[in-house]
Amino acid sequence: MKNLLIKLMVNALAVFITGWILGDAVQINGILGALAVAVVLALLNLTVKPVLVILTIPATVVTLGLFLLVVNALVVLTADYLLASFQIANFWWALLFSLLLSFINSLLLRLGEKPAA
Repeated sequence: MKNLLIKLMVNALAVFITGWILGDAVQINGILGALAVAVVLALLNLTVKPVLVILTIPATVVTLGLFLLVVNALVVLTADYLLASFQIANFWWALLFSLLLSFINSLLLRLGEKPAA
């Protein structure tokens, strides 16, 4: 449970940083808004994303996996639809947001790892 909360907080920080980097195209209302986005994205990734991945297997195979980027952007746009504290300008900004969020999240998680002895 503690590990889950830490990952959620790191993800919220990554959402906040990503929103700050993208500027006016992404609007997040403070750190509580970023935390709400992190929670909603986590829930959508657990529920909606697997269904979308299964439904889009043919497109994913034809595009050699690149269609999964579209699925990620659709999940981000769904979070935008569900939350009043989170707004993204359009699909392309959602795509860039999802790419940058993944990169920043993995960077933050790697920075938090304990070095091997």
